[in-house]
Amino acid sequence: MEKRTARLTVLVDPQKKAAFEQLCAQEDVTPSQKIRQFMREYIEQALGADWKDKVFGDAGPAE
Repeated sequence: MEKRTARLTVLVDPQKKAAFEQLCAQEDVTPSQKIRQFMREYIEQALGADWKDKVFGDAGPAE
């Protein structure tokens, strides 16, 4: 896991937010966990499988 966290504020339609939260609950994940998953998948798609080296450098993310 990364060493630090940063806040990301996103404005969304209330109905979409409610539907997203309901779907996350069905998967037993928090909305934050799901958004982090989406971000990892998007970054890997854009930067490739070795994206962690590009983003975190040689040290890699802290576990």
